[in-house]
Amino acid sequence: MKDISKLVVIAICVFFILSFAAEKAKAQGKSSIIQLSGLVLGEDSTSALAGANIYVPAAGRGISTNQYGYFSLPVLAGDSVIISSIGYKKQYYLVPEKQKESLTIVVELQSDTTYLPGVVVFPFPTEQIFKEAVLALELPDQNQYDNMNENLNADLLARMFEAMPMDGSMNHRYFMNQQFDRLQYGAGPRPNPLLNPFAWAEFIKSLKRGDFKKK
Repeated sequence: MKDISKLVVIAICVFFILSFAAEKAKAQGKSSIIQLSGLVLGEDSTSALAGANIYVPAAGRGISTNQYGYFSLPVLAGDSVIISSIGYKKQYYLVPEKQKESLTIVVELQSDTTYLPGVVVFPFPTEQIFKEAVLALELPDQNQYDNMNENLNADLLARMFEAMPMDGSMNHRYFMNQQFDRLQYGAGPRPNPLLNPFAWAEFIKSLKRGDFKKK
């Protein structure tokens, strides 16, 4: 009988414990809705930030502050809220579990400073001096450019063209021209260019252009 009584008492205790745990878990599963309101300020704590973003990732919704930096939106107890604005660092706010139907907060965002690379100021007092310095600047492969300009000089190429002997193709062309002239004028006298009016016209044009002076 004593053993049976002990088992009954233990069973009753286990039943009450399980019932209490179930009620507590059920109460925790139902999060209460809280109306979260607040004011978002800048780093100086006096200027309100208009257009700051208030976002609840768990709910997938958010809101922006008005021109006075004020916002208000419904959240659940335990929600994580992200407050962000351009030029400021993000802040996170965790809604308390035990809270009444409304909650008001004041958020102060810290400036997010972006460091830009340094700027080198050259000591050139005038634009003309700056252009001269740029033109006098030597590139890493400046020697190659100097050699190219020297080898492609127009006077040097002209002298090379005049002094270069004829190759095989040029000799063959000269021989073929001689053969053509022999066949063309073999049966009669060659035409005299002094009696050709077109040759005289071309000669006069050459004199006006100064071709002979250049040579």
